[in-house]
Amino acid sequence: NGRLDGRTSIKTPMLCYGDVSNGLFHQTWNMFLFVSRSTDYGSTYTKLNDKVGSRTVLSYLYVCPTNKQKIMMLSDPEVESAVLISSDEGASFEKYPINFNILSLLFHPAQENWILAYSHDSKLYSSMDFGKKWQLVHDNVMPGRFYWAVMGLDRESDVVHIETRIAKGRAQYVKCRAQRCTEGNRQYLFPGHVDTNSLVVQDEYVFTQVTKSGRASYFVSYMRESFKRMKLPKYCLPKDMHIISTDEKQVFAAVQEWNQNNTYSLYISDSPGVYFTLSLENLRTSRGPAGNLLVDFYKVEGINGMYLANKLVDNHIKTFITYNKGQTWALLPAPATDVAGNNLHCILPFCSLHLHLEMSENPYTSGPITSKKSVPGIIVATGNIGTELSSTNLGMFITSDAGNSWRQIFDEEHNIWFLDNGGALLAVLHAATPIRHLWISLDEGKKWDRHSFSLAPLYVDGVLMEPESDNHIITFFGHFSHRSEWQLIKIDYKGLFSRRCMDGDYQTWHLHNKGELCVMGEKQIYMKRRPGNRCMLAQDYSRIYSSEPCLCTAYDFECDYGWERQADGKCSPAFWFNPNGAAKSCSTSQSFLNSTGYRKVLSNNCKEGGRNVYSPKRQPCQPRPPQGLKLSTSQGELSATVGSNVTFMIYLDNLDFGDGIKITYSNLSRTDDGIKHIYRTTGIYRVTVTAENNQGSDSSTLFLHITSPVEGKEANLTAMVWPSHTRTLTFYWWFDNSSEPIITLEGSISYTFHREGKNKVTVQVASGGTVIQDSKVITVKEFFRSLLLSFSPALDEHNPDIPEWREDIGRVVSGVPEDQLLVSLYPGLPTTAELFILPDEHTSSEHKRNTEEALETISDIFVTALNQGLIQFELKTDIRIIVYMTQQTLAPLVDSNSIHSGSAMLMLLTVVFVGLCAFFIYKFKRCVKLSEFPTPKELMEKELEARSRGISPPHLLLLLLLLLYY
Repeated sequence: NGRLDGRTSIKTPMLCYGDVSNGLFHQTWNMFLFVSRSTDYGSTYTKLNDKVGSRTVLSYLYVCPTNKQKIMMLSDPEVESAVLISSDEGASFEKYPINFNILSLLFHPAQENWILAYSHDSKLYSSMDFGKKWQLVHDNVMPGRFYWAVMGLDRESDVVHIETRIAKGRAQYVKCRAQRCTEGNRQYLFPGHVDTNSLVVQDEYVFTQVTKSGRASYFVSYMRESFKRMKLPKYCLPKDMHIISTDEKQVFAAVQEWNQNNTYSLYISDSPGVYFTLSLENLRTSRGPAGNLLVDFYKVEGINGMYLANKLVDNHIKTFITYNKGQTWALLPAPATDVAGNNLHCILPFCSLHLHLEMSENPYTSGPITSKKSVPGIIVATGNIGTELSSTNLGMFITSDAGNSWRQIFDEEHNIWFLDNGGALLAVLHAATPIRHLWISLDEGKKWDRHSFSLAPLYVDGVLMEPESDNHIITFFGHFSHRSEWQLIKIDYKGLFSRRCMDGDYQTWHLHNKGELCVMGEKQIYMKRRPGNRCMLAQDYSRIYSSEPCLCTAYDFECDYGWERQADGKCSPAFWFNPNGAAKSCSTSQSFLNSTGYRKVLSNNCKEGGRNVYSPKRQPCQPRPPQGLKLSTSQGELSATVGSNVTFMIYLDNLDFGDGIKITYSNLSRTDDGIKHIYRTTGIYRVTVTAENNQGSDSSTLFLHITSPVEGKEANLTAMVWPSHTRTLTFYWWFDNSSEPIITLEGSISYTFHREGKNKVTVQVASGGTVIQDSKVITVKEFFRSLLLSFSPALDEHNPDIPEWREDIGRVVSGVPEDQLLVSLYPGLPTTAELFILPDEHTSSEHKRNTEEALETISDIFVTALNQGLIQFELKTDIRIIVYMTQQTLAPLVDSNSIHSGSAMLMLLTVVFVGLCAFFIYKFKRCVKLSEFPTPKELMEKELEARSRGISPPHLLLLLLLLLYY
């Protein structure tokens, strides 16, 4: 499978026949001066020296995946550069010289004569006549980052997708036709540069990534449409991502999150591959010999939606299984007895079965786990029984009912292969010592017959067989000793069967999940051969006997983006997600589909009842003011040279370029290609985008630095700097709508605000040609109250310590409109915060004294509630955070007292740290509320009313706490 990091290893045979290739691969052989060919599965060989040339030294062999009669061999480039081509399965060869050295080949998925060749000097060539003539496609191509067209998606079948290197760490995505890839015919479908080794073209998807300011963003194109940014949960913050699978028009991705080191989490997308939800945390991973990532995640063949995964739980690796495509996971039940029939007494969840799921490094051994589409429900794997996965005391286990029950078949590790289209099992001891026996079972591993395959013990290197064929030939290859030549032993196991299977030789079995017959939304009955019947399976017999759809349940749906599965099985909004703000923009005359928090699992076939409680609901559009408006340049840079074409990427209605030229767009929500503008003079320009409707407006601003390149005559100069200095940083500060910035060489500034209200501050930091920007809204109030807060320790385990997190947690804690109750979190750990209780904005000056008394009353109520630990919020499933009054000494944002008052102008702000290497831009689009909390003015009125009625403060406190809770 393609991976965004580019370290994909592809293993291929050294000794092979039949179906041995599937596209891009190469395998280095030891140089040899003779070639032999066998047409009877290795019984006899004919030397081909005269066919290929007695002095030819060969290094590679390829078999065309769409026509096995076509074979290509490469000569050793240290001797000569040539290809040897055969169209008759190697009976004859023709030699064609080439002027470059081939490193690897990629055959076209449909056209047997079309080949891409990658050279040692990073050039890509194409041939449309199976290697007789070659033409240069592109240079500076990244290794392994070139792909043929996907049939049915790309318009022309000779299209190639290429990643080309343009600078260190930077590349471009190029699309062109193999024989016409001139500059005028190339398409650059991704706007801007991408990271090197990040292009993946797989099925309906094209993936790439872009890293800016140390943070990677991932992009996907579905069905060859425009690229969209992949949306992971807001605080996933990936360090690394690998595409595991794109089957069934859905993306499975392994993501290493900011707080993970040796594990990855499994995320599953919607069909376009844009919105991802968490399926399973802390998957076990390892690195292959080539450095490629190996994830302990296995798709069971033949059963829709069934997967196995190894997960780290309390420092123990345990194996889990899912029957609904990752919505729920469960431990594997252990067998009741061992291979000798002794009771095991292994009780869930304290003890379970654990399986090794990694891929085999040797393509001619079976690997630790195997299943086959032709025999759904049967899985054979290496594993152990206990509290965790182990590399010792290994045995072999089998299930015949899709993982619901297991049996132990060997107490030592074996290699297992399916024979006769899955009707028989072949087992060979996995040992470092020579062996001479094999084991065959015709009844799904209940009984094993021992057979001798060699007169002398053999060190078995591997087993060859043709999959999905009607022949019954298997070939062992190995050595009698470490110094002996290779030995090939051919076995025809057809004699095990007496006849072809008839209808009466089959039986049915019901797929289920611990007794639940509805799996992936349907009841399914499969057919299989009756265990022990010695008849050969027909290759094309139907495995599925019948299927019937079931009524949908919650587990036929996955939680939609921004929602999380709770302990009761329901999907609830995550703390950072506002479901009311997720509706797509539309006018009052339209309607939209509003998510209920669920999205149907792809390939699930359940049918909904009359209520349709899970599917999205069509609702009329409610007019809302624009919000979350974004403005950036296509390259993400805030500087450009005079005369260059600057492309702005925006969601806009009105754009002002800042140099006197304005362009207004009507009824336009976005433009895929951006808005282009050329600046004629140098300077710093305020670029503003405004979106407006009858409900309100939103705007976004960036400051663009236009510079002029230095020109002059060449001169030879030598410069020495002593002592050495770091690069100078320049800070540009804009306050409100100031037209000129305040410039400093330090990342801090003192500024006095002369009016109450909200004031926007924008700061840019520039170093050389690099400019980055961030903005904050500063709230200024004349008087207020504040309390210092701390949180349950569990919050720190999930705290990435970024401004976005602090903003969202502050909104969850406040739970009320921001202009009345604010919570500002301090950077760093442990997490601490300050709660600000603000007066009503509409309070007149004559009611100032009453407002101050009301703030003091509310502060007293909050102090009591905090001291009793009654203010809480839900962070994630089964994680509730309690908010406390902090007792430690802490310098607050404005004062050191727990309750503040006064007439001085005070500024409430989040502390901002500015640095060139660690300066990230975060925008806030949603306000998350726990409840419709009463305003301070309403609380004051309730307090006065309660006192007038003689209600004691504890009753009012209880009322407040109930309001907080609900």
